[in-house]
Amino acid sequence: MKTALVAGATGLIGGQLLELLLADRYYDKVIAISRKPLELESSRLQNSVIDFAQLESAATDLKADDVYCCLGTTIKQAGSQSAFRKVDYEYPAQLARITKQNGARQYLLVSALGADPSSGIFYNRVKGETEVAIHEVGFESVHVMRPSLLMGPRKEHRSGEEAAKVFYKYLGFLIPAKYKGIESIKVARAMIALAKQNKAGYFIHESLTLQAY
Repeated sequence: MKTALVAGATGLIGGQLLELLLADRYYDKVIAISRKPLELESSRLQNSVIDFAQLESAATDLKADDVYCCLGTTIKQAGSQSAFRKVDYEYPAQLARITKQNGARQYLLVSALGADPSSGIFYNRVKGETEVAIHEVGFESVHVMRPSLLMGPRKEHRSGEEAAKVFYKYLGFLIPAKYKGIESIKVARAMIALAKQNKAGYFIHESLTLQAY
């Protein structure tokens, strides 16, 4: 029985990803871990409500072939750089270690355009450090998504993103292709398509490449 695990299913990409996975018969079972119960229901869906600060205590629920990590926040939402780092670095890295120990083959991570562990920009540096941490766990296959500004129906309001979307709408033609905003559903579709390839190795997929999905 082939199983997928989704972390971050209440977010923009994670929510769309979960719907796509349940509409597809590729996986016999889909586990979604979340801080609160999901509204979505399916006979193939197992929704495990957990405290991400206590991931180890939920280890028995974290067994899957392919792990889709869509965890992420903003410094403004998190409230501080340390809180942001916990969500965007510590949780994805710990999830990787636990699921690898439980036998997971593939780990698919939503990172960000410009991710670089040596960056002078805190956000980009944390994203880059997360990529390195996942790589070091030793999965058979790792796919890193580096989307630019995500376009899609968020449940929460992000003023910076809203302003950027207006800019893209009217002046997007001025922006180089690799920096253009990307529809979140394209990232979700790419993750599933890449997982189905079952290719061993470490792969980074930049935003321009993801646009094709």
